[in-house]
Formats: sequence, structure tokens, C-alpha cells
Amino acid sequence: MDILIEELDGGLWVAALESNKLEGLEVDPEMEEVRAGSVYWARVIRVDTTLDAAFLSLDGDNIGFLNSGDLRIEKKGKIYKGGDEPISKLLSAGDRILVQAKEGKIEPTDGDLEQKSPRVSMNITLPGRYLIHTPFEKDNKISQRIRDKTVRKNLTKMHGDMKEQTSCILRAAAANTQTEMLVREHKILSEMWEQLDTHIQDNTGDEPQLVMLGPDALQRILSDSADRQIDKIEVIVMDHLQEAENWCELYAPDLMTKIEPLEIENPYDNLALFEHRDILDQIETLFQPYTILNGGSTLILQETAALLAIDVNRATDTDSTLNINKKAGQEIARQLRLRNMGGIIIIDALKMKSDKDRKDFLKSLDESFQKDPCTVQIHGLTNLGLVEITRARRTPTLQKRCEGLVL
Repeated sequence: MDILIEELDGGLWVAALESNKLEGLEVDPEMEEVRAGSVYWARVIRVDTTLDAAFLSLDGDNIGFLNSGDLRIEKKGKIYKGGDEPISKLLSAGDRILVQAKEGKIEPTDGDLEQKSPRVSMNITLPGRYLIHTPFEKDNKISQRIRDKTVRKNLTKMHGDMKEQTSCILRAAAANTQTEMLVREHKILSEMWEQLDTHIQDNTGDEPQLVMLGPDALQRILSDSADRQIDKIEVIVMDHLQEAENWCELYAPDLMTKIEPLEIENPYDNLALFEHRDILDQIETLFQPYTILNGGSTLILQETAALLAIDVNRATDTDSTLNINKKAGQEIARQLRLRNMGGIIIIDALKMKSDKDRKDFLKSLDESFQKDPCTVQIHGLTNLGLVEITRARRTPTLQKRCEGLVL
């Protein structure tokens, strides 16, 4: 896999390629107001008893939404978690609390009526390459996204070897690394939390403020690609080179020799590195409401206010219905990952006659989503033969993050 680092109009763009095919794309636009994973010293504005939630001022400009289920607070020596008590009994207007953004927000464009307050949580997590540090949780866990029983068994054994390391969630990539690397990363993240906690105790006052930015596009791509072999990390902007070196030195020393600063013609052109690697056409197709499969069949992606509908259409493809659906499932998983679409997703696949084919298709679809860094749940087939899926995304969709930009 190759990682390409670029920028456009002040925004950071990072692509992941396998055999020059786009497999990952993360974008941090310049107008980003709240980044997923950012930590804030927030002030409670009001508590809504009907919603059992609170609205918070994150930094004086942005408002966060804290659901009761994301509560974690200590009062009179007792720890209250989400659902223990109504939020109105634990928080009041004017309270100062530490929260983390669970999703991102970008600056609204003219006529944008869909902007919502980003959800926040009091259960802070610090992500690394192989594990996630959870300072408010004592137990060690395994990522819920890992459904493979063999992988879960191996990770459980690794937890047993990490007797002194607590409060962490092992990611799938941990199964392919040595325990010593996990211990090292746990120490880094634990020290990071101690520094953050000390900063909050010593430097925060009454004003709401950002205290730590969440992972940027480069950090997200490198973390999400930890279970794959990275051959090159290409960059043409020196600031990006420094950032890549800093992150790799801390979390991935094995990647330091993979970082390659390139000299190309017209390096200051928009996305010059992407053009140099001839992937701009692949990126531009992500803004179309359709994609073409090998063999000629097509996927139509129609986003509505309530859900994303995906229609599989047979064209000149002479393959079997099951195989076309399998190909469609693989491409749907890739498209959702690249376009960063989420929420409720309904797939209208080609109609299959046998239960065996339907089960085979759902199994193949589940395998296609194994690469997704976000939580994906396949809920099965409806009576009409539609596939129901939910996907929880971290940031606004690619379309939303790129509004107003010209590639």
C-alpha cells in the first residue's frame, strides 16, 4: 500500500492506494470547526429533560450535544455512567466538564439546513496505531468491530501477556504485532493522558476551550492501515513531511524509512501529487451518484434525509446473479469507505432465488466490510429482499467536506 499526502486550499488530503487503486481517502478541509476526537473543556449551557441530554459550549463558538448515554461524572465519591441517573440530576447550567467530540463539524455553507451540534462524550479515548487508551475504564477490551473468532482469541491471549497495562482496547492490527510494541504504545498513550490531565488541572479556567485536537487525516489513514503493509509514504510539502516523521517516530518507527519526499514538476498545482500518480479521475468519480462495476453492471447511490439507498443494476454482465451481487457488495463497501457515507443504508441487490445464495451473499458482504475502520452492522434481508446496514462514521461525508472546492 502507498500513502500519498497532499493539500488543497489549505486542507489536508491523504490517499491510500493498493496497486494504484484508491482504497482510502481522508480529507481535513480548512473550514473544519470541530474535528472528531478533539477534547474540550466545555461549559454546560442548558440541560434538556425531554431529550435527557445537555447542550455545551465547546470553545465559545461551537455547541456540542451530550446524550445521557455518554455521561461519565464523579459526584460525592461515586462514579455515574450513562443511564445511571437522569442527566438533569447530575449536570446543571454553568458546570464545566471535559468532553470529546464523537463526530466532526465543518463550517456551514449558504443555505445549509442540515448542520447539527456534534455529539460529544465524557468517556475520553486516545487512539494509537494498535490500541486505544481508555483512561476512565479499568478493564482491557477488544474492539467490537472484530468479529473473527480466531483474531479475538489471539487478542485475548495478548491481553493476558500485558499484565501491567490496563485501560485499553486492542485494535485488529494488534494481532499482527509483538507484545513489546503494544506495551510501548500503551506507555506513550498513558503519558499523553497524564500530560493532558495535568494541563487541564493547571491551566483551564472558566472559559470553554479546545485542549487537544483529534487525529488529522494523515493520522487516521496511518492508524487505519496499521494491519496492512505500507510500501511508501509520498509527500511533496515539507510541513507534511515533518508531520509524517513525527507521527511515525512516535507510533510506527518501522515506517520511518518508507517516507519519501518527491520532487515533481509543478509541485504547487492543486493536488499535484495525486495528478502525478494519476488518481484524480478515481477521486472525481466519488462525487458522482453512480459507479460502474467490472462487467458493466452499475451501482446507483441516492442519499436522502433519512437514509442512503443503493440500487444494483445488471447491464451487459453475463456473470451469475450471485457473483454480480458479490462484486457489488465489495464495491459498495469500498464506496461507503471512500465517500464516508453512513447512517441507515438500504441495498436493493439483484433478486436471488435460493436461500443458499442469499446467505452466501450476506457472508461475502460481511467480509467486504472487514476493512472498514468505522463500525458497520449488517442487519439482514427484509421481506422485500432489501439489505439493511448501518454505518457509524467519524467525520462529515466526503461530499460535505469538499463543498465549494475545485479539484
